[in-house]
Amino acid sequence: MSERTLVLLKPDTVQRGLVGQIIDRLEKRGWKIVGLKLINMTDEIAKLHYAEHVDKPFFPGLASFMMSRPIIAMALEGKNVVEAVRKFMGSTNPQEAQPGTIRGDFATDIGRNLIHGSDSVESAVRELSIFFTEGELHSYEREIDAWIIES
Repeated sequence: MSERTLVLLKPDTVQRGLVGQIIDRLEKRGWKIVGLKLINMTDEIAKLHYAEHVDKPFFPGLASFMMSRPIIAMALEGKNVVEAVRKFMGSTNPQEAQPGTIRGDFATDIGRNLIHGSDSVESAVRELSIFFTEGELHSYEREIDAWIIES
């Protein structure tokens, strides 16, 4: 079953020049980019995106970090993409992330863990609507898809 998920490449990814390598790894897994943009997160977007954390003591620091520099917002599509991307990102704490995952290979600190991915199909729908309008998400076929996913 094809589904969509939100991936955010956080300010540390952009600042460290890892955007291309991480997008390359996501595409090589076979996931299709259906939306992509460089944005500056605003306070309003931070409060919407991290709504469940707004009242927690770490929220001001998290929001400040996410608003400090540009981020990449990406919509990916693929079979079971939500769960698969979460596994591919690695543990939230990079010290616990397995080698071969994005955080396991590139991150060292929980506060600078490079990437966000939706944690459920329901969250993906909500989060995608925060970062993309319907017209910014694209449906298209790739010739290679038949070689990636058995239909």
